[in-house]
Amino acid sequence: MTLRVALVAGPMYDHLYEVFEPYDVIVDVHADHPTLNARVADLLDRGERLDLISTHSKYSPSQRRWLHPLDDMVTTETLAQLAPGAVELCRFEGSLLCIPRLIDVRVMWVRTDRVDNVPDRWAEVESTGLKFGFTGRESGLFGLFFELVIGAGGRLFTDDAQPVIASLEAEQAVATIVALARRAPDDLATWHYDDVDAALLDGRVDAAAAWPGGWGPISRSPIADVLHPFPYPAGTKRRVSYSGCHAWAIPLTCGDIDAATALLETLSGHGVQRLDALGGNMAANVQALASIEPVNAIDRRRLEITRTTIDHSMITYPALENFPTIEDAGWKAINSAIRGVLSPADAVAEIQRVARHQLA
Repeated sequence: MTLRVALVAGPMYDHLYEVFEPYDVIVDVHADHPTLNARVADLLDRGERLDLISTHSKYSPSQRRWLHPLDDMVTTETLAQLAPGAVELCRFEGSLLCIPRLIDVRVMWVRTDRVDNVPDRWAEVESTGLKFGFTGRESGLFGLFFELVIGAGGRLFTDDAQPVIASLEAEQAVATIVALARRAPDDLATWHYDDVDAALLDGRVDAAAAWPGGWGPISRSPIADVLHPFPYPAGTKRRVSYSGCHAWAIPLTCGDIDAATALLETLSGHGVQRLDALGGNMAANVQALASIEPVNAIDRRRLEITRTTIDHSMITYPALENFPTIEDAGWKAINSAIRGVLSPADAVAEIQRVARHQLA
């Protein structure tokens, strides 16, 4: 039976999809993650058939009503190959909703031909004349806000997932984002992930936050020899990098459970996961990731920094069914502050208002 799939799109992900060529697969959705989520939700809400979908550990709780729990479908041998922490991020209220594909954390890439003293803290990034590139919208922007708040010792949610977003740390985080945006190109407020990488490679910024999958374009760039990775800037209290797992899930509308499960297990295996890692991603398959040899000293340093970040600085959101709605309101409020429509205090108040309503 032909399998119908929905895939996240972009240079960081598309190199993997050649593995589908031997399979009888129809790609119903191939889009950036916000668009993917919206189209998948529409299809599944209408009961349309999808056999395998790209998702993310932070979004799968909001999709739970459409997904098969995988604990009794995927073999223990498959799960044993994957990083235990990544597998745990894919659980919600005890159910394994998805299988991790890769672990995403951000590191900082710097034009060393332009920057003599690379900042180690956000305060230094802000106080220097460094043009720092970051996503000006959607998940990446809300993620930067999250990092700045946690790095300064603040919180967004209590241990029982109640919003405590309205805080001095949150207002200062938005003010920092606004200050950094003022030094960046005028169109930063429209930037998505790939736009940040392009601005870095085109010389429009001096440094940028980048996901592991950005290594491919960076390594092939004419300026690859002057682009170097550095630990993500630290806050006043902690060095943190917002993260999570891209993952695979099987919807309840799947028409061939056995075939979809077999494909999912293939995608989690050493061969396919090694292909993902060769593209720069931090594959969830432990042995596949360990099998990758650095191509040069810069790549070796990239892997060292990324692994250290995963081990010591990785933070992620609490599993919340309503998180996509909170995130959507959050980035829009912060984006409004970047554009001068809202003050940092008003932006934070709006995020708190929506979160309180959603989690009431």
